[in-house]
Amino acid sequence: MIRVLAARYYIVGRVRDTEETLKEFMRISAIAGEHLSFSQSCHSVEEAARAAAASPEDFVKNICMIDSEGRLIVAIVKGEDRASTSRVEKALGRGRPRLATPEEILERTGYPCGGTPSFGFSATFLVDPKVMELDFLYTGGGSEYSLVKISAQELLRANGGEVVRVRG
Repeated sequence: MIRVLAARYYIVGRVRDTEETLKEFMRISAIAGEHLSFSQSCHSVEEAARAAAASPEDFVKNICMIDSEGRLIVAIVKGEDRASTSRVEKALGRGRPRLATPEEILERTGYPCGGTPSFGFSATFLVDPKVMELDFLYTGGGSEYSLVKISAQELLRANGGEVVRVRG
């Protein structure tokens, strides 16, 4: 239900409502993290680092993929890394996934590309081991103008993911 509401609000241009949906999910799920909203875009790692006055090394990217059976996979890597579809294929033991389109990301997560969080929707989450080396990190906050600051351990608890090498 949260996912559907977030997608509908974003489509009609109410960006802040997707942020509110994520904040409510965090509250209900007792996720220890800080939601941050900005007036400038956080779509890229570079933009997000400027907005948060933080180092680009503290950011993660959520690379959304679709497997051959239509299931959503989110490979979480450090901001400077790339996710490898062949490593995701090997980790899951299924066919090689393809990158999701921005429309598929919004439809399946309820959040826009560039604002997709690392938790809060149904998917298979794969977290690269380099992400787990961070004490805290920044991830998408539900819109292109927001972030969540969270510990790596809490992120893993929030998404129920598996730690496996997915960077290329």
